[in-house]
Order: sequence, then structure tokens, then C-alpha cells
Amino acid sequence: MEENIGMPPQSLFDAMDVYIGERAANGTFLDGGGLYGTEDAVNFVVRQGQVSRVDGPYAEAKEVVGGWSLLEYATVEEAVADQQKFAELHAEHWPEATVVATLRQISEAPEAAEPAEAAGA
Repeated sequence: MEENIGMPPQSLFDAMDVYIGERAANGTFLDGGGLYGTEDAVNFVVRQGQVSRVDGPYAEAKEVVGGWSLLEYATVEEAVADQQKFAELHAEHWPEATVVATLRQISEAPEAAEPAEAAGA
């Protein structure tokens, strides 16, 4: 979302309370929360094997991650449909804000490689 555009309207907070409450009750919502702005952020940059620390604020940041949530759905289609509802809540209650709602799946650890078959003698 855009940074430094002010607080969302109370109607969005109220609508999100209902949205999250329904998903928490049915077991879909696992965890989530809002994030502070970049003024207090700390980035660690790895470049060519070297780590450097860069403290905020970041003048070049126009859009930032404003919050996150961890939800579990039976199908990708259900997740996509519900993400659209989430975006529509923002369009309805905070139309003057630009918000990009990104849906990403959690990567599971790769399966352990199957042991090679023993060569017969």
C-alpha cells in the first residue's frame, strides 16, 4: 500500500474485524497483523557475500507492506475468491487508498530425495 496516507477509516477497521472474526471462527484465519511504517524498519542487504544494515526511513519507498495474514484454504480457488473479498472491503471502505492485496502460497520443504536403488549383483 501507499505509505504515509494516514489511518484507514473506522469503517474499514470494523469491516475487517467482521471479516477476520468469521475466518477465525471457521479455522481459516491462522494469524496476521498490521505493520508499522518504514521509518523504524531495518533492512539487512546481502550483496556479493557481504551483509550490510540499512536503517529506515527509505526515501525511495512509495509502496510498503502494510500488514500480513496467514490463512488456510482447501483449494486455491477458495483462497483467490476470499482474497478478492478482502480487496473489495478496502475498495468499499477506503477507496482513496491504493492497496495491492497479494496472495501467495507457502512453500513446503522439498521432499527428501528417494534413495537410489541398490545395483543388483
